Amino acid sequence: MSEQNSRPTLALIAEEAGVSQATVSKVLNGRTDVAPATRERVEGLLKSHNYLAPGGRRARRSGLIDLVINGLDSPWAIEILRGVESECAERGVGAVISLVRDEDARPPSWTSLPALHHSDGVILVTSRMTHKQREQLERAGVALVVIDPVNLPDTDIASVGATNWAGGLAATEHLLALGHRRIAVIGGPREMLCSQARIDGYRAALERAGIEIDRRLIRYGDFRHEGAFRQSQDLLDLDDPPTAIFAGSDQQAMGTYEAARQAGLRVPQDLSVVGFDDLPMCEWLSPPLTTVRQPLEEMGRTAARTLFQLLDGQTLVSTRVELATELRIRHSTAAPPRD
Repeated sequence: MSEQNSRPTLALIAEEAGVSQATVSKVLNGRTDVAPATRERVEGLLKSHNYLAPGGRRARRSGLIDLVINGLDSPWAIEILRGVESECAERGVGAVISLVRDEDARPPSWTSLPALHHSDGVILVTSRMTHKQREQLERAGVALVVIDPVNLPDTDIASVGATNWAGGLAATEHLLALGHRRIAVIGGPREMLCSQARIDGYRAALERAGIEIDRRLIRYGDFRHEGAFRQSQDLLDLDDPPTAIFAGSDQQAMGTYEAARQAGLRVPQDLSVVGFDDLPMCEWLSPPLTTVRQPLEEMGRTAARTLFQLLDGQTLVSTRVELATELRIRHSTAAPPRD
């Protein structure tokens, strides 16, 4: 058996210690919410199996963290990056930016990057993660925080997001209050947790208003304008098209703007549009975009702050942090056109 295959797993350590894998993970992360006797037992097994020397992460702090993100070609990503860099600067910590795609989950994957950079921790942004990748980081003693996770293979992974459900609810209720009844939604990727939550908020608002949900009006995209442009074209070509579209991101809303323009429709006189994010450019669109603000820069700062708490061995109040969203009403929404 090779050395790699003979290495113990978290499951083996947990079984020998008589605890859950989550408890072993807490010990590896330096978390303080573990009973002293349990911690001593787990650390003894980790040491005997040469899994990770107790306190090893703190002993080899490099002053670097990895920010792993699937692209920097959007204003959304830049705002997140701005927040992470701001918090790192205050701590005197450097950030290494690594661009990955979901298909990079195949080995060698992004989980090898922290070892190459000798990083203390990772902030993973809107990317998929497997149990194996999580275990690779644990084995290396690398702390992890996720922003807007696609999925969470383990419930004890620290994550940062926004109140996406409440944002979807507020956007749809705003359109309902204006008198719209045919409201479409274009979400992000179907599997992303934040996209699911926004569409769930949309559904909840319609259900509260007693409006039957038309599945033809629920579409999925990739949070970018090109896909939303095509989806909006399809929606506007329906025999009974929507009078309003709730886009799952501001970039998608821009795609909807262009689809409306090419269809000879005016925003908001003929079609109301709501976005999500409140990127700086929203005020400069024509017309300025009504959107749900999520504090992207603060999300980046919070993720970095949470990572430093893990590295310092502090106990997290909660592994999941959701920052408040807020509806910003501008000029892209109005009452529906009269028949």
